[in-house]
Amino acid sequence: MEMRMARRGAVALLLAATAMGTGCAPRKPEPVKTADIADGTVDPAQWGKVYPVEYDLWKKTGEPTPAGKSKYKHGYDEGEERRDKLDEFPFLALLYNGWGFGVEYREPRGHFYMITDQLEVDPGRVKAGGSCLTCKTPYAPVLQRQMGHDYFAKPYQEVLAKIPKEHQTLGVACIDCHNNRDMSLKISRDFTLGKALAKLGVDEAKLTQQEKRTLVCAQCHVTYSIPKDEKMKSTDVFFPWDESKWGHITIEDIIRKLRSNPPSGEWTQGVTGFKVAFIRHPEFELFSNNSVHWQAGVACSDCHMPYTKVGSQKVSDHRITSPLKNDLRACQQCHAESPEWLRGQVYAIQDRTMSQFIRAGYATATVAKLFEMANREQAAGKAIDKTLYEQAKDHYLEAFYRVVFIGAENSVGFHNPTEALRVLGDASTHAGKAEGLLRQALAKAGVTVPVTVDLELSKYVNNRGTKKLMFKPEHEIKDPLAAR
Repeated sequence: MEMRMARRGAVALLLAATAMGTGCAPRKPEPVKTADIADGTVDPAQWGKVYPVEYDLWKKTGEPTPAGKSKYKHGYDEGEERRDKLDEFPFLALLYNGWGFGVEYREPRGHFYMITDQLEVDPGRVKAGGSCLTCKTPYAPVLQRQMGHDYFAKPYQEVLAKIPKEHQTLGVACIDCHNNRDMSLKISRDFTLGKALAKLGVDEAKLTQQEKRTLVCAQCHVTYSIPKDEKMKSTDVFFPWDESKWGHITIEDIIRKLRSNPPSGEWTQGVTGFKVAFIRHPEFELFSNNSVHWQAGVACSDCHMPYTKVGSQKVSDHRITSPLKNDLRACQQCHAESPEWLRGQVYAIQDRTMSQFIRAGYATATVAKLFEMANREQAAGKAIDKTLYEQAKDHYLEAFYRVVFIGAENSVGFHNPTEALRVLGDASTHAGKAEGLLRQALAKAGVTVPVTVDLELSKYVNNRGTKKLMFKPEHEIKDPLAAR
């Protein structure tokens, strides 16, 4: 009875906050300003002279987080080795073979390490040139204005060298999100998010404070495409939001845009030989697509930068991190339940998502191997039914992009549980149809297909890249609901 009353109370609080149009955030405290910040100041230390509390919290993004707080996202946890997604999900090494992400795909550390992580990862990950710096450095808007097309096309190290030496490893900074004169939130990436919002018919001048508390994060926590020219040089960075609407950017719209735009074919998949696009960390797209928290008016900052008290000051916590690693304090702004109960609910959502992701991933990887078989048999002179092959390819790509979408999204489904499960369910359905069509085509050509397809995963998870990385089975994540 007490638990039911607590839940009703939490819902009432959430609805009241929604009615006021403020999400869960309490009234914004007035910042204590002690001096002026010159226009164009990038160095966070200079901003820190005016806002020392926020600056000290921001610096904590360079510190490891307590271990054992998150079930699936270890990130930069104390005393733990940084995980590689290719160890956690071996099927990704197969699906991403031929691409930098198929060589090394480590969990990122905090914002403090955004460029350092790029410099330490296998060089195959930064072949897209200056485009790779778009979300990583506060100098990106200036570089893009100054260099134009060359900003995207020039080699990564060449563009990085144009940043002042003392800031070449500086990650996201105050200037990325704030107006230096009054600390109001701003969108600094007009050449990416600005253009994408225009596609949605959104007038930046009419954005509310609460909307901006999400959109400053959406400058980077989104998916984007890096189109290529005929020489495979990068030409742009754009968000595939065509035909979408504010609050309704769907995986179907994203896939339709990527598949209909040949320059978005950034790489050739090693196993199938297909030229494909890629989907990167689509947190905003998943969260904003009619999720419960989005509909309640909650912003990214409410959960990842909750208000905290430092001395006598109440400030937004600039040590941006998962609520799980902050003991669910952000959740308790709206929810009356205990942190233990809330953590259990998060884990339950993530277990279901993880289970479906792993199942859909292996189903899609199986189809990729069947395409490899079909291509090999065709090269050997067997006649593979073209209609069946193309139908299977269509379903395969639909499955592939959906698996990539959820795999790249960093909440393990929590940002939008129902949508995440819908996307993964559709991925499994498409993979099943593709497998059936390919088996039919191979049988028609007189090829015997084993009931269980050998994925030959050791070929893809071992001796990866310049570091000759080897598979670490102790890091593999197994289906948490396999027994059900």
